[in-house]
Amino acid sequence: MDIQSIKNRFGIIGNSPALNFALQVASQVANTDLTVLIFGESGVGKEVFSNIIHSLSARKHNPFIAVNCGAIPEGTIDSELFGHEKGSFTGAVDSRKGYFETVNGGTIFLDEIGEMPLGTQARLLRVLETGEFIRVGSSKVQKTDVRVIAASNKDLLELHEHNKFREDLYYRLSTVPIRVPALRDRKEDIIILFRKFSADFAEKYKTSPVQLDDEAKNMLINYSWPGNVRELKNIAEQVSVLASDRHVTASEMAKFIPERSMNRLPVLAHGAGLSSSSHDFANERELLYKLFFDMKKDVNELKKMFFEIIQNPALASQKPSFINDLKELHQSDNIPQGMMQPSSSAPVILHHNDDIHHHEEVEESLNIMDKEKELIEKALKKHRGKRKDASSDLGISERTLYRKLKEYDIKE
Repeated sequence: MDIQSIKNRFGIIGNSPALNFALQVASQVANTDLTVLIFGESGVGKEVFSNIIHSLSARKHNPFIAVNCGAIPEGTIDSELFGHEKGSFTGAVDSRKGYFETVNGGTIFLDEIGEMPLGTQARLLRVLETGEFIRVGSSKVQKTDVRVIAASNKDLLELHEHNKFREDLYYRLSTVPIRVPALRDRKEDIIILFRKFSADFAEKYKTSPVQLDDEAKNMLINYSWPGNVRELKNIAEQVSVLASDRHVTASEMAKFIPERSMNRLPVLAHGAGLSSSSHDFANERELLYKLFFDMKKDVNELKKMFFEIIQNPALASQKPSFINDLKELHQSDNIPQGMMQPSSSAPVILHHNDDIHHHEEVEESLNIMDKEKELIEKALKKHRGKRKDASSDLGISERTLYRKLKEYDIKE
């Protein structure tokens, strides 16, 4: 079956190369009995891939069951998977078949395999290697013919390093690994998915589908989507129900997208002379204040060194790294363009008298609101009013930029 047919059959939307590759691997491995490990973040649709593999396999007419290993208590998961005998533990009033017995001939999907206890992992490894299992409380070995598909949103090898997952089980499960891409890695599919979800919800709630303007689309595309497709679907439902206008603008969309920290400002290290509470800044303004304070200190140090060399050229040979330091500071990604230029509010005045250079430095304003507004205006001017590029350059989210524009009454 070709990729497009699979998408149509299972309701998969998107054309990103990573998604297409994952579907191709799933279709190729489906008609074998190889064990498959599906990995990807929560909400990307790993269970859909397990359904695809089972439905395209020779076992498609036999049972399929999905088991969330993280949702079953540790004390009962062995009984759930492998069954138990009457009286084998408190509450075992009857014998019970486990999933590996009832799904014999079919497929079992073990979701969140990383949550499985180590003892159960050893039992599962035996099933995968020999097809044998023993009910809890029994000594009789039973056989089963079950194909196992596992999934995890965690790094299983990292769990192994912390003695929480068996290395031999990892390699036995990952005979064929399939990576389902996160939504932020398939940006070209975000608007298509939103359009489909909003159309479905419009039909469900008897309303007309919402339409997004270009800036609202850009907000969706540039959001990080930690909840992936599941989160996008939830937001599409909220917008479909709560949006005041069927034509949704960026300012309206900002009400539905959670504001998450997306800035690239320096992170302060502990032990820098600040109390531990100072490391948890209450808002962006305090972060910017710290940034400007440090920058002002560094720039003033370089200015001082620069004028010392002007007044006494012999010092240049004693500070050969000065020019390189100045260049590195000017080219640093952490300093916005234009910060190395003398500000009109803080000019450096040079004049010549009897071959001695003097300088006067006028103290610049440390009002953080003025600086913040100035940076935003410069970013908008630099990017010709494109909010998306300006917010990226400033290291803040688009939603934060919209709020700042309103707060400072900045005209674009």
